[in-house]
Amino acid sequence: MTRTRSAFVSLALLLTAAACGGKPEKAAPATTTGAATEAKKAAADDADAELSPKARLALQKLTGTSGADKAVEDAKAAVRRQMTKDDGWIVLGRAWIRKARESNDPGFYLNADACAAVVLEQNPDHALALGLRGLVLLNGHEFAEAADLAAKIVSKHPDDPMAWGTSSDALLEMGRYDEAAVAAQRMVDLKPNLPSYSRASHLQWLRGDVANAKQTVRAALDAGRDAKRDPEPGAWVLVQAAMIFWNEGDFDGAEAGFDRALERISDYAPANVGKGRVAMARREHRRAAELFGRAFAVSPLVETAWLLGDARALAGDAKGAEEAYARVERDGRRTDPRTLSLFLSTKGTDAAGALQLARQEYASRKDILTEDALAWALYRSGEIDEARASIVRARRLGTPDARLVFHEGAIRRAAGEKKKGEALVAQALKMNPAFDATGVKEAEALLGERLAAR
Repeated sequence: MTRTRSAFVSLALLLTAAACGGKPEKAAPATTTGAATEAKKAAADDADAELSPKARLALQKLTGTSGADKAVEDAKAAVRRQMTKDDGWIVLGRAWIRKARESNDPGFYLNADACAAVVLEQNPDHALALGLRGLVLLNGHEFAEAADLAAKIVSKHPDDPMAWGTSSDALLEMGRYDEAAVAAQRMVDLKPNLPSYSRASHLQWLRGDVANAKQTVRAALDAGRDAKRDPEPGAWVLVQAAMIFWNEGDFDGAEAGFDRALERISDYAPANVGKGRVAMARREHRRAAELFGRAFAVSPLVETAWLLGDARALAGDAKGAEEAYARVERDGRRTDPRTLSLFLSTKGTDAAGALQLARQEYASRKDILTEDALAWALYRSGEIDEARASIVRARRLGTPDARLVFHEGAIRRAAGEKKKGEALVAQALKMNPAFDATGVKEAEALLGERLAAR
């Protein structure tokens, strides 16, 4: 999902030189090339003027040079060569989704949906176009709508693995894990490949089945080994696998996975975030800040800004940390209220705001991570009974995530279950002693209080 804009050579300049029987003066090439470029641009604009509004939106120009930009430009060039070929519009739509995800700009999902609309105008039952629209809905956090659309697709195309994948993803975000697992298994049965195995592995890990999650993610990597044309899915699964080791506190194993992802795509943002986490665990805070900064420059996600702020603060760069945290608050309200809620609760800066954001997200997204953010916001707001009920729901799958385990321990301790709560806090630190810079300090302080009371 990463390419650069193609350069065009002006044939008009060569023809002009040949017609004159000699070489033009030095100043002439720039002038002639500029005129030819403007003529080509005008011709393209005239051609686009004949297109439908949706087609023009799908073919909107980009000015960036990232890998995602190049993917969009390459796909657009292919579409322009064969405007009536449906598959080209689908590829372009997926490139726009990548651009939206990596840039953290949801506006690009409109471009992706426009690609689907172009195909659906001619064929309302086109499975791939409907699937593309499902991806747009998913990435736009319209999970119920995505699930409904996937159900509609599989009712007519029961052997469509992509639709089953969309169904699994949407159901997972809605907290309907049993149904998500059924859909993921159906996808594996239909097409045992990298996308299906990676979904199955993640669901296994969420349920605490780490051994099988590792085996299944290995199957995903083996299935995607030869994907040279599009290395990003394989790089992502390498990061997914590495995060299993990260959550176990195996930082060497995690870093090996992140390094392999970077071998596939240099400066791959998720891998650099992972390496930054490892550097934080080793107390190499300046190195971590460098890695998080590199990742944020490519893909400015809210969570990455949070990590960048923590690394800078621990490296002694108070001003840089403040700037990163400001991005968390500004961008979080626009694109990622759940992460912003968790950030505010973790830092203890705005309990009321964190609770409002968590409840806003929970209205449409009842997965365990949203449940955890809600529980932590309730805890910070002093609503301990509600927080306890919420964290129990967040931990219902036995997910081996140290942050969730710590939250359960702290909340149970506050609810009067002191012994069990402190045991869970200790378990979280043993699982992953670097799960979160602020959370680790708080966990250690809670256990310090226990030791001081003896």
